[in-house]
Amino acid sequence: MSLSSDITIDTSAFSQEPVTEETIKVNDILENLTTQRPRWYEVGPARYREMAEAGETSFPPPPNLPGAKDTAIPSRDQHRAIPLRVYTPGNGEPSKGIFLQIHGGGFTIMSHRGQDALLQRYANACQLTAISVGYRLAPEHPWPAAIHDCFDAAEYLVENSQSVYSAPPVLFISGESAGSCLAVQTAFHLLRTRPQARILGTVFPYGQFDVTLNLPSMTSSTRPLLINYDIMRRFAECYTPGMSIEERRNPLISPLYDDLHALAKAAPGNKLPPALFLCGTKDPLLDDTLLMSTKWMATGSEAIVKIYPEAPHGFTLMPGYTLSEDASAIALEFVKRKLDGVATDA
Repeated sequence: MSLSSDITIDTSAFSQEPVTEETIKVNDILENLTTQRPRWYEVGPARYREMAEAGETSFPPPPNLPGAKDTAIPSRDQHRAIPLRVYTPGNGEPSKGIFLQIHGGGFTIMSHRGQDALLQRYANACQLTAISVGYRLAPEHPWPAAIHDCFDAAEYLVENSQSVYSAPPVLFISGESAGSCLAVQTAFHLLRTRPQARILGTVFPYGQFDVTLNLPSMTSSTRPLLINYDIMRRFAECYTPGMSIEERRNPLISPLYDDLHALAKAAPGNKLPPALFLCGTKDPLLDDTLLMSTKWMATGSEAIVKIYPEAPHGFTLMPGYTLSEDASAIALEFVKRKLDGVATDA
């Protein structure tokens, strides 16, 4: 009889000592930026999006790279298209597949046009066609508009990757924060409706998988480091107006409550796609990452979990920050190794 645990954790990743001076400084700067006006819920989401695009908020405007191409694809709704932003490898060599990115922003703010630096990096480093989907935003378009757009975009890419993008029909799906919620739901949707889709991997930086906001790391979060409980509550009210906690447990809203065992059992190889989870211990979404990744592994599927001591929400988007550079390197290596596995299989 063995008394060894079936679940093990490297507790050093959760230690608050020693916290680097760099991380302390990053958190202080982020808190200052978060508390400066304008705040999105004071000026309204639509106006805040305009201000963010123009560089009129406390955060710098997203870079717009000349190589990115804006296009659109059909949606399930007549007379409406879904915008995409497409990035191709800078060396002009053929693409090895599609990297689908779903942006964060609480389902409410930010844009698919704000991902240029990140996605051009994936395109160049991994030789992929990287695509960001411009899903509809709340409160103008509450749930389920966003997931419908993401599902439609993913289905289109599965069916048209070779003919439209000259990329093999292999797919990575990624999203940060609320984008991770939509990304995991999109992956699950393809497993159910397009079992022929070859999803090589998924990448979830500080993912939100429970929109009930009822997990301890969320409910106890008060310090405004890009997000806290109050800010996330406002996002959830925009996305799922008037819904109760029980209603928000719908797996098509909160994928943490989906039946991952049934999904894996019906998936090719009886496993979910390999997943990479990244999160800091100062993030209110830490429990989301711990629970979803554990459920993922419990199906017998591969899940790599990287925890960063005292790192805040959004830390991977901070160029030059040591923990950000480490997380970015790990994500790129994860994608490269999954692509190498395809080449080995071939």
